[in-house]
Amino acid sequence: MAKKATKKTTKKKTASRTSKVGAAKELAATAKKSILQPDEAGEIDDVTAVKKLHDARDAIVGELRKNIVGMDQVIDEVLIAIFSRGHGLLEGVPGLAKTLLVSSIAKTLSLSFKRIQFTPDLMPSDITGSELLQDDPETRERKFMFTKGPIFSNLVLADEINRTPPKTQAALLEAMQEKIVSAGGDDYALDAPFFVLATQNPLEQEGTYTLPEAQLDRFMFKIHVGYPSQQEEIDIMRSVTSGSGGSPQEVLSKADILLLQDLVGRVPVAPHIFQYVAALVRATRPSEENAPGFIKDFVSWGCGPRAGLNLITGAKARAILRGRFGASLEDVQALAAPVLRHRMGLNFAAQAEGVDADHVVGRLLEEIPSDKELYEKEEASA
Repeated sequence: MAKKATKKTTKKKTASRTSKVGAAKELAATAKKSILQPDEAGEIDDVTAVKKLHDARDAIVGELRKNIVGMDQVIDEVLIAIFSRGHGLLEGVPGLAKTLLVSSIAKTLSLSFKRIQFTPDLMPSDITGSELLQDDPETRERKFMFTKGPIFSNLVLADEINRTPPKTQAALLEAMQEKIVSAGGDDYALDAPFFVLATQNPLEQEGTYTLPEAQLDRFMFKIHVGYPSQQEEIDIMRSVTSGSGGSPQEVLSKADILLLQDLVGRVPVAPHIFQYVAALVRATRPSEENAPGFIKDFVSWGCGPRAGLNLITGAKARAILRGRFGASLEDVQALAAPVLRHRMGLNFAAQAEGVDADHVVGRLLEEIPSDKELYEKEEASA
């Protein structure tokens, strides 16, 4: 009996050592994937981090090119949203590779990924999870235990979000905002980092439910996915029919993404850029005394303060993706359309004249002055 006990003990020790070695190898492998290795003090220089992120951005795009053709601006805006801790709404007709793009981005960023296909009969519990009567493995008692839904992933693709009723849409959007799921009197925190990229078909298509304005506001960007160019369409046909595409490889780790999100918050913004963003957002409101005439003619309601927050944060992320540790007016103007287009309500006059949100944003960018000296004088006189 003693010998048997000794053998069992030896096996347990060997298994324990094997487990520790395996865990160490896993940590080492994870560390190799990280591009933002801190120094001995546990810190990393911001300028160095920006350069590494700029290089990583090129590597990410290179991996996505294995099975994604074109979509440069869409890729850029999705990455900016992710590094800004924001969520994105991709709108386009079916068949434009929106789903493939999101799943490929999840692979390059080492994120756990779940896809939820929104349908008219989808229930909120199908997204968040539910309590089920199960056997407790420890006490052997039957009790209600929470089973997590697909929302408990780093990157969640809400496919065709406008094909499910408002009650189910609200369950997803509440989790997006709070980053927790409540069930049975308990709160369950969502995994970090956490992002939702939703796809939406144009509202003129049958069987869709319009997202309410308050829920649309929770998306940092509304990203338009358009048709490919003729050459891009030829490249798509050649790649798909020949089977020459590949599987994207990991470029950034989860730890990298969390560090980069913190880095975005430290990017400096000049005072005149804050002034410009405030002027741009306030100009979308027809109730403002100094709002342009076309705003009063075509807009029912303008953007809230969240638009300005997203413009500043997005400009910071865009700057570091381009290797700069400082946001510029160009960054703000480049992101004005995806930030503002879903936060304005156009009236019947705009619809009658064929004026859309992008047209309004374009005119605002032309009319709102971007002169640095002008805002500096206004700040000095205030």
